[in-house]
Amino acid sequence: MQYITYYESPLGRIMLATDDIGLTGLWFEGQRYFALHLDEDHQEKCSEILSKTKEWLDVYFSGNEPSFTPPLHVTGSSFFRSVSSIMCSIPYGKTMTYGEIAKLVASQRGDETMSARAVGGAVGHNEISIIIPCHRVVGAGGNLTGYAGGIDRKIQLLKLEGVDVSQFRISKKGTAL
Repeated sequence: MQYITYYESPLGRIMLATDDIGLTGLWFEGQRYFALHLDEDHQEKCSEILSKTKEWLDVYFSGNEPSFTPPLHVTGSSFFRSVSSIMCSIPYGKTMTYGEIAKLVASQRGDETMSARAVGGAVGHNEISIIIPCHRVVGAGGNLTGYAGGIDRKIQLLKLEGVDVSQFRISKKGTAL
């Protein structure tokens, strides 16, 4: 059984979802892939995990780096879980390119190479945005590329973390949703 609640953020309303193991979803309303794998028979109810997630978001949106992470329940292929784990290792206020993540995944898997485009697909389907910081993943050469919540939100999240976004270019694909 999954449970949901909502969080009113400075960047728009967010739906949070959890099961008994951990947070399964954090989506801005209207974003691409919104609640894609949410159980049809979910219930609106605030659990301990959802309360912890709201607390984390309060700290984050106050402009501070949270000192804890609510329990997460990342599902999907081993490739997706590897990409998610690497995204979680990107420090607050820093960025990493799709290519850099691809090299790390290839190394973990014992492969010579990995497609940055495949990594981009996994990053784009991240269901626990912000906490699994897909907004910290940027394109090669300083391109700010797509974000399921919209490029404008990606820019605001990076600015909130103190990233100098003037160093980036917005790609043609990076238009706001």
